[in-house]
Amino acid sequence: MENNILGLHHITAIADNARRNHHFYTKVLGLRMVKKTVNFDDPGTYHFYYGDEQGSPGTILTFFPWEGIGAGRTGNGMATDIGYSVPGGSLDFWAGRFKEFNIAQEEVKERFGEQFLSLRDPDGLNLDLIVPAHTDDRAPWVTGEVSNDVATRGFHSITLTVRKLDPTAAILTDILGYSLEAQEGNRYRFKTNTVENAAIVDILEDSEGRPGVNAAGTNHHVAFRVKDDNILMDYRERIARKGYNITPKIDRDYFYSLYFREPGGVLFELATDNPGFTRDEPLETLGSSLKLPKQYEPARARIEAVLPVL
Repeated sequence: MENNILGLHHITAIADNARRNHHFYTKVLGLRMVKKTVNFDDPGTYHFYYGDEQGSPGTILTFFPWEGIGAGRTGNGMATDIGYSVPGGSLDFWAGRFKEFNIAQEEVKERFGEQFLSLRDPDGLNLDLIVPAHTDDRAPWVTGEVSNDVATRGFHSITLTVRKLDPTAAILTDILGYSLEAQEGNRYRFKTNTVENAAIVDILEDSEGRPGVNAAGTNHHVAFRVKDDNILMDYRERIARKGYNITPKIDRDYFYSLYFREPGGVLFELATDNPGFTRDEPLETLGSSLKLPKQYEPARARIEAVLPVL
């Protein structure tokens, strides 16, 4: 099992305002700021990582908060909905909390036998809080306002919206090891049996939908988890043999990555467990100070001067 894809590693999205994004995810949703760093290609922009206590794979939502970028549009060729696992009986708490903070939300619904509450973050990013069919025993990050009995446990699923099902489904099944588990209308549920949680990818087939536009309130890419960089490079060979253009191994400081675009247009990443987020600060103080990629350390004063105050 360890030589296979181990479900979701992280999801990366775009925001318009760093301070507003930080407030929503740490104060309203109650996630931990696991790492505060900068975009590798644009060091004048933050890169935020939110997750559980240690930033476990399968809990990590990251953001590029490009100030003033403006609203994007969800649509074909992108990941469109992020599903978080929450405990049974917690949806009333969350509905009340989002009403208190004037967060756009819908009525509780059911899909594939699971109740869920849909909402939009302040940039319009689609989130679903889902009560999973099985008991999710992952330990959550808790705060003074979000207690253990209601806190998010990490990812439940990700939804990919594409024009045609089959080409994207083939990547999931033939390369990444997922299997089709269920279908409701034009939504197809794929799952891996290598992990219990963060194991689901839904494909929404929308043959008439408009292409998505990447800006604030949209997902940039989806990362799948592998144990280490040896397995990562095995997957690189496998994907390249299928004829896909895949990047060389990239050192992202806290994991190693490969990127390729699947046929439906969604940017996929493969990311490793190693070396993890404690490589440059202790667990107790994760996310409390600005960490820079080593090539930007000589410019720290200049970078800190242009980053928004949180």
